[in-house]
Amino acid sequence: MFIDQQTPIAAIKALLQKIGFFNTTEEHIIKVSKPGEGNMNVVLRVTTNLRSFILKQSRPFVQKYKDIEAPIARIDVEYQFYKTISSNALLNKHFPKILKYNAENYLLILEDLGACEDMTYLYNTGTLETKQLGLLVQIVANIHNAKAPKDYPKNKDLRLLNYQHIFELPFMENNGFSLNEIQPGLENLSTAYKKDALLKAKIKEIGSKYLSDGTTLIHGDFYPGSWMTKKEQVYIIDPEFSFLGFPEFDLGVLAAHAILIAKNKTALSTIQKNYPNTIDSELLSQITGIEVMRRLIGLAQLPITLSLKEKENALELAYHLIMNPSNNRVD
Repeated sequence: MFIDQQTPIAAIKALLQKIGFFNTTEEHIIKVSKPGEGNMNVVLRVTTNLRSFILKQSRPFVQKYKDIEAPIARIDVEYQFYKTISSNALLNKHFPKILKYNAENYLLILEDLGACEDMTYLYNTGTLETKQLGLLVQIVANIHNAKAPKDYPKNKDLRLLNYQHIFELPFMENNGFSLNEIQPGLENLSTAYKKDALLKAKIKEIGSKYLSDGTTLIHGDFYPGSWMTKKEQVYIIDPEFSFLGFPEFDLGVLAAHAILIAKNKTALSTIQKNYPNTIDSELLSQITGIEVMRRLIGLAQLPITLSLKEKENALELAYHLIMNPSNNRVD
């Protein structure tokens, strides 16, 4: 059974009773609301007379863009991720707890973190504090050190969808996406990169690595839209893009968004100095550059206000990170 905000409360209650989540006749639903703007899935906050919790349900498409197909089993990947990290005391402080999982209905029930906001506001404050960045590196390092089972989901279908939006579509000349509708002049700014055969070959090479299997548990979408804050606490959500890959992917995504927030690349060296494990600094640099580029000239645009000149500077930096990665090594 699929549910959304239009589903009658009685039907939601009946489903929760059927799957054994409501096991008392004394609990009744007071209201159903949206906790925020979800992209991939239907996400509801259910408030009862006893508690509140989050219902998250996947569909065979992207909830925000229903014409984009997406594997419905992604909700199981998210469940497996939460289960894998559940024994880590530090991570338990920064992720919501699983209350119930029902595979039959593609339904995950999570702890309600309360009045959080996602950290996309950082793009327009221009500041990611060193303390915040250090905590994010610590969280991602603990994810990478988690011992995932050998049968952890490969998440191939969702990875392929992500591959297209990170490594392919932003660099296609005729991808059907008008950048000038985002900002006049942005299409012209992107053309040189879309025509650069050497750049595209390098990006394709790194994309192939993304599609190959690795040994490190990664979050897979570690950017400000997945970081939540309430007072001084930081939470991480939405690990549905998770798989066993390489740590530089999460770290590169983190670095890219730190660069877009601060408009300089100092975060790259901060991350390398604070991350406790050995990494390939050149691969980190390249992933960082690709993520910066695809967020500026790709379909997955950010709630960020930058002038055309600022975007030009960021694209030049990203190109340098991809094509000259050895210049960004921190020994």
